[in-house]
Amino acid sequence: MTTEAETDAPPMEHASTMNVDRALEAIFMIADEPQSLVALATALGRPVAVVRQGIERLVEDYDGVASGSVRRGFELREVAGGWRLYVRGEWDELVRDFVLTQNPSKLSQAALETLSVIAYKQPISRGAVASIRAVNVDSVVRTLLSRGLITEVSTQAETGAILYGTTDMLLTQLGINSLDELPKISPLLEDGSDGFDEIGTTR
Repeated sequence: MTTEAETDAPPMEHASTMNVDRALEAIFMIADEPQSLVALATALGRPVAVVRQGIERLVEDYDGVASGSVRRGFELREVAGGWRLYVRGEWDELVRDFVLTQNPSKLSQAALETLSVIAYKQPISRGAVASIRAVNVDSVVRTLLSRGLITEVSTQAETGAILYGTTDMLLTQLGINSLDELPKISPLLEDGSDGFDEIGTTR
């Protein structure tokens, strides 16, 4: 005898598809770097082809192409050999205004230190910043990006790692015209060294 619940239940194939899509969404929501198909397939324990199809469905859903979907304020974009969620270009100004005027909380000491490393060593990868500071900087970099103080300037050819640099907004906040006006680090160090460890030059 077939119950009402069994009749209304979605087919197993459909349920599996939904699980893949939702799992991908969960990963993209917290990912700071573009995620490759292989990395995503490994995380989900599913074939690369299945993950690729899931991404295609999400792109169509977010772009408002899929039946019954609505174009979102964000998009799933392929960058540097991987996939990541980004705010759509038409909403950049709105988001920037919100961050600067509606959420003007002060930067933490960790954020200031990370910003200093990026300012002096740019372009630099997140991994290199973490090596210099000897701590994980994922959340701090995310904060600086949301504040519009740093931006993604390029990718490292060998590894595909994103390289970060400062923005004109930082110059405005500091009241200077160029990065050349930043104070030299060496006079502030007791050992007279030039500044950051050589490990930081690996970008």
